[in-house]
Amino acid sequence: MSEQLYQSRTFTAEHGFTEGIEGPATDEEGNLYAVNYERQHTIGRVTPNGVCSVFVELPNGSVGNGIRFNRQGDMLIADYTNHQILKVDMATRQVTVLAHEPSMSQPNDICITPDDVLFASDPNWNESTGAIWRIDPDGRVTLMESGMGTTNGIEVSPDGKTLYVNESVQRRIYRYDLTPDHELRNKTLLIDFPDFGLDGMRCDLDGNLYVTRWGKGTVVKLSPKGEIVREIELIGKLCTNLTFGGKDGKTCYVTVADRGNIETFRVETPGRCWRGAARSNF
Repeated sequence: MSEQLYQSRTFTAEHGFTEGIEGPATDEEGNLYAVNYERQHTIGRVTPNGVCSVFVELPNGSVGNGIRFNRQGDMLIADYTNHQILKVDMATRQVTVLAHEPSMSQPNDICITPDDVLFASDPNWNESTGAIWRIDPDGRVTLMESGMGTTNGIEVSPDGKTLYVNESVQRRIYRYDLTPDHELRNKTLLIDFPDFGLDGMRCDLDGNLYVTRWGKGTVVKLSPKGEIVREIELIGKLCTNLTFGGKDGKTCYVTVADRGNIETFRVETPGRCWRGAARSNF
């Protein structure tokens, strides 16, 4: 009997997380992490069989958004209230500041290159504008582009040569050539949508881009050329972000704000961010 793909189901109980649920990421043991479990300022951990708990409490009024893991296994968190990137030692759960940039509005979502360079989206929701920042492993912060629309979802292609960034309010996704020294070149429009918002994005290992459609309650799968491959219906409507995990990297986890929980569905190709993938693909 063949496995049913692209059929979303409930993974965690409704309203276990706040409506600020975001930033899903999985570790090498298959645990899933997302922000704001039970209350704001926390990082929640969900075991592979769906048991939830508070993993760490963020200090100093910090509230997380995007989460990624570096090659050393440290958790990196976009702290949008304090304009910084936090680093969590997974063994000790100690929280430190990797980078602080007061001229950021947020940051919001983050992605990571194969050599541990972060890119962060930085929306200004009140003015419907945004920017892109680069954060090097030593904490140096560089403004890559400003004057954009409300930048939100951000992702690197599996080969590390393309950066994708979307603008939520303007409903556009752009692609950039990403140079070996982490500069952005040749900005082009990948696709624009006539309705609903855009939020988090992640690639699979074939380079397809999965995008959460805020308000529509779907995840759209795009080819590297920006062609719509399929659209996956969710139970909730306000989907915020997604990641991949499971034993084979083919389980997609989606954070959903209106239900305060995580949904999941199976896919054909492992996600780029799957921690079980070869390091050359991470």
